[in-house]
This record gives sequence, structure tokens and C-alpha cells, in this order.
Amino acid sequence: MNKRLLVLTFSILTALSAFAVLAQNADSRMSFFITSVGSGEGANLGGLAGADAHCQTLSDAVGLGNKTWRAYLSTTGQGGVNARDRIGNGPWHNAKGVQVASDVEDLHSDQNKLSKENSIDEKGKVVNGRGDDPNRHDILTGSELDGSAVSGDEDTTCGNWTSNGEGSAPVGHHDRTGGGEHATSWNSAHGTSGCSQENLIGTGGDGLFYCFATD
Repeated sequence: MNKRLLVLTFSILTALSAFAVLAQNADSRMSFFITSVGSGEGANLGGLAGADAHCQTLSDAVGLGNKTWRAYLSTTGQGGVNARDRIGNGPWHNAKGVQVASDVEDLHSDQNKLSKENSIDEKGKVVNGRGDDPNRHDILTGSELDGSAVSGDEDTTCGNWTSNGEGSAPVGHHDRTGGGEHATSWNSAHGTSGCSQENLIGTGGDGLFYCFATD
């Protein structure tokens, strides 16, 4: 192989490598995604801090770790918080640059653009929904329809996201279809049958959750 051919081959390989890196990066406007993977330990996400760190790690892998990311999760008890109060003011765009909601009120209204096609992961990939194998459409939130924490003494956040055993938590359907009291709700369709990875998979989920950029 002559020197000119070696240089040309090296240039092509360098260009392909650079293209591969760019292809992994999300649209710079991305401020909303579903986690492509969960913790692997059911609803034990390491609390809110662990869930936020997971959002940050996934966003960093696609070139947007410079933003401040928060998990859309409510907690209960002393110091409990509402998911809607954690995520900033909007607007929010997905990994392909599509605006899914303009602000908090729009996000929790019938006017938002959340759907199976738009509620994608940080890599821009569609998350399996009802009818797909496996179904992963149950997204952990621990929240009511308006994004607030569930009131009462019952554990509705799997020990504030530290338990992978007993308990339950509301989940939304990212594909806006399925069973439950509010089957078309993206954030509060029904509760899980437990908090373990097996429990979450058994009811149509995989321990995934929503992440939003606050800035």
C-alpha cells in the first residue's frame, strides 16, 4: 500500500470516527427524555439524588451533560416534593428537537405533545410501548395527574425511591395507551404491583423514568 493510499485511508477512518461521535449527540435543544435504562434495581434509584445523577450521566453520554437535569419523581413524608416543582419552567424539547411542552401548565394539560413518537430516550430512540416485546411503557413518577405527590400514609414512592421490595408507585404510560384508571396518562396511569425489577417488568415497565433539564 503506497503512502498516498495510507493517508487517504487514515483520513476516511478519522472522518467516520468523528461522524460516529456526532451521531451519538442529541439535538442541543434537548431538555426532556425517558431514560434508556433504569437502575437495574427496580424502583431503588438511590433516592432523588441517585435518580438525578442517572439523568445527568445519560445526558452527558450524548453531549448535554452541561445542563442541570432532574428526574420527574415525587416524594412523600417530611420534606416531600412534587415532581412538577423539580423540573424548571420549560419549554422542553426531545432529543430530535421537537417541543413537547411550553411550560409546567402545558405539560400537565391535554395540549402537550407527549406521545410514543415524541417521548423518546436520550439517544433519540423510541421506547417500547404496549404491543411491543418487551413492553416498557410504565414510566415511574410517584405522582398524581397534576404532577403532585400522592397524599395519605400509603407508600406511593417505593420508599422515596430507595426500595426494590414491597410497596408501590404510580406510573405513567409514555405511549398514552393501556390499562389502569387513567390509561392515557403519561404520568399517572396506575400503580405498580411492587417495587422490584420483576414487579415493574410484570406490569409493563422496566424501571424507566422521565428526565427534564431545569436550564
